Amino acid sequence: CSAIDACESSNGGCSAKAECRRTTPGSRACVCSAGYTGDGIVCMEINPCLVNNGGCDRNAECTQTGPNQAVCNCLKGYSGDGKNCTYISLCSQNNGGCSEFAICNDTELTERTCTCKTNYTGDGFQCRGNIFQELLRNSNTSRFYFHLQALSIRDISGPGPFTLFVPHTDVLNSDPRVKDWIAKGVMAQVLRHHVVGCASLLYEDLTAITNITSLQGEQIHISYSQNSLVLNNKAEIVLSDAVGTNGVIHVINQILVP
Repeated sequence: CSAIDACESSNGGCSAKAECRRTTPGSRACVCSAGYTGDGIVCMEINPCLVNNGGCDRNAECTQTGPNQAVCNCLKGYSGDGKNCTYISLCSQNNGGCSEFAICNDTELTERTCTCKTNYTGDGFQCRGNIFQELLRNSNTSRFYFHLQALSIRDISGPGPFTLFVPHTDVLNSDPRVKDWIAKGVMAQVLRHHVVGCASLLYEDLTAITNITSLQGEQIHISYSQNSLVLNNKAEIVLSDAVGTNGVIHVINQILVP
């Protein structure tokens, strides 16, 4: 007589995912293979993600890849190996895309707000200080700023409001009259003739006005036709509505002579 091998046929009736082990003649035990769970007759894959998120960080996604196997991937807005995930602050790089004069605040994942700092105005992505500061920051108007500084004219650094008509830097650099005005000591009067006090007039406001008075005390005539604003019949506004905390800057293509 020979012992009957209970595992010889059809894996002994065990699951295909189980090992049939001979015990005594004619008997056997079914043991689920690694990565599976059950009674041996029925064996099911173990999904490690179902318990404690598979050992992944709470800010990670656990994805089953096989029997009792999984990978961890940090969720959007976090970085790391999946086991440890760290929040990515949008504000930590390049101020979150906000202006250098703005405060960046993380609000939600992949979201942030930009708020201009005190003494600046704007939408957070573009923030401006007073118009005296803004003259220097823009190459189109920086030459006008240097002329004001040279003559210690700081009217427009006050609370305002002011409307400023600034001859383009190229115009101030190329007009030969500028040197003569400086030599004759009248450049201060010329510069003040480009400033209007007590009002912050946007381009749209200017289209409804025909005359305004400069800080020099003389009139500036305004005409509007064919979608163009012209001052004193010669200086056209080429760039407009650079709004600061104490007024607005318009760039013109000619010098206004009092």
